Amino acid sequence: MKDNVIPERKDDLGKDHDKIKILFIGLSESTHTQTWIDLLEGSQIERRLFALQTGSPPDSWLVRTYITELIKRKNSPTREYLYNDFIARFRYIINSMTDAKTNKLKFTKAIIFLFTPQLNSFFSLFLGDKFAKNVRVDKFGAEIWLAHIIKEWKPDIIHTLGLFDNQGGMFYYEVRKRNHLEGQGIWVHQMRGGSDMALRRYDPASVDLIRQVLSECDQIITDNYANIDYAAKLGIAKEKFASIVPVPGTGGIKVEDYDQESLIPPSKRERSIFWPKAYESHWSKGLPVLEAIRMAWDHIKPCEIYLLAVDQEVKSWVLTFSDEIRDHLHVIEIRIPHYQVIEYLRRARVLLSPSLIDGVPNILYEAMAYGAFPIVSPLETITPIVKQEENVMFARNLHPEEISNALRRAMSDDLLVDGAAGRNITLVKKIANRQHVAKKITEYYIGLIKEEL
Repeated sequence: MKDNVIPERKDDLGKDHDKIKILFIGLSESTHTQTWIDLLEGSQIERRLFALQTGSPPDSWLVRTYITELIKRKNSPTREYLYNDFIARFRYIINSMTDAKTNKLKFTKAIIFLFTPQLNSFFSLFLGDKFAKNVRVDKFGAEIWLAHIIKEWKPDIIHTLGLFDNQGGMFYYEVRKRNHLEGQGIWVHQMRGGSDMALRRYDPASVDLIRQVLSECDQIITDNYANIDYAAKLGIAKEKFASIVPVPGTGGIKVEDYDQESLIPPSKRERSIFWPKAYESHWSKGLPVLEAIRMAWDHIKPCEIYLLAVDQEVKSWVLTFSDEIRDHLHVIEIRIPHYQVIEYLRRARVLLSPSLIDGVPNILYEAMAYGAFPIVSPLETITPIVKQEENVMFARNLHPEEISNALRRAMSDDLLVDGAAGRNITLVKKIANRQHVAKKITEYYIGLIKEEL
């Protein structure tokens, strides 16, 4: 049997069906989620997404999605809305209460869930939209719906994306326990870069949760080797990680979408720097980067610096810069569409992206593909992939002097940036070619089902 041929199987009624069914659970508004699921486009695999309550995908994304965000819209062939239909909500509640282990407290929660849209309309009418938007939807309703979907649709594989921060892994883990869904499909959990474990492995409370989820899921996917080592120290067998790891978290780069010959060498581009993480967070710090820009300015000018996703703290400190520097800082406070990011990388000489915690960031692969010279931090998830000066310049996020020195070198050394551009394109084609990754992922899912038969 060929690797990419789905084995013959029968449903509960004994009828043959020729498609593997995968239910993804994660942040539907995330481009990481969308691009991963898009790897299966055109395959024999039927894919659906259960969207968590943080948002919805764009209407142009045509994968069938279950929306739990508190919005009321009409269902369509590609969208089903939890709060769209009063009768449907009532049916989910009744189904959830047929389990003998359901306790009485759930009945009270079920009534709240049933009337949540009406309560939100009440608050909006009398207290204003701003208050209504802050009314947090009880996740019990989403849990009921997810359990109902799994029992009714019977996915062959349940693929959760991310663990903490309101992502799929922990949400499904809780639903699985409360609704006794063990054995309902193969559970594949995909870890998010470094954010799931890099810091939390030091926190006793988080460690217990990580160990429980990774122990109960059937397979683990990650984009770096460090997560494998972290998990091993928690007692998780390395064999539990999928054979395809490490694999790019978004599925890689469409190398066929760009023509190497048409890319302008970095030394011939406008003198511009693209900084996509201009904010303060657990995972990266913006203020040391600002200080590095101030320190390096006299050596790197003239140049234009584009700051993306700027938060209020970074914005406030930008105002302290001299007029000369500030006139060349382009502050963008929103997260821009992905195609615009690519346009910046096509034009930029340098990608400036130091961080404290990361997996192998997609922005690194994209900068390498489109010719922008990367300045990144020497994290243990990144150093196995790229080398100092050969592919990137390393600079630790909390060390302005290192970032400043890397900027000076990258903005002055034409041989460095042009040489790296050629090597980086070759490397991306080798390790992050989306076409190759899609084939590997499809074969991986099919292989899981073969092992079960």
